[in-house]
Amino acid sequence: MDLSVAVWRKSSLSGDNGAQCVEVAVNLPGAVAVRDSKNPQGPKLLFAPAKWRSFVEGVKSGEFD
Repeated sequence: MDLSVAVWRKSSLSGDNGAQCVEVAVNLPGAVAVRDSKNPQGPKLLFAPAKWRSFVEGVKSGEFD
């Protein structure tokens, strides 16, 4: 998949202090991409949109606490 068109965003809750953050691109057809904000040229993970939504819902509901 061509990730050159990915629009990456970091959580507004992430500070600029070098903390461990991820960036997410949701503008890709049929995929959600995730990368380490400290290493934007490094590896990226791709998820099906439904799987990503399920993960985010689980995080919000405390499933992984």
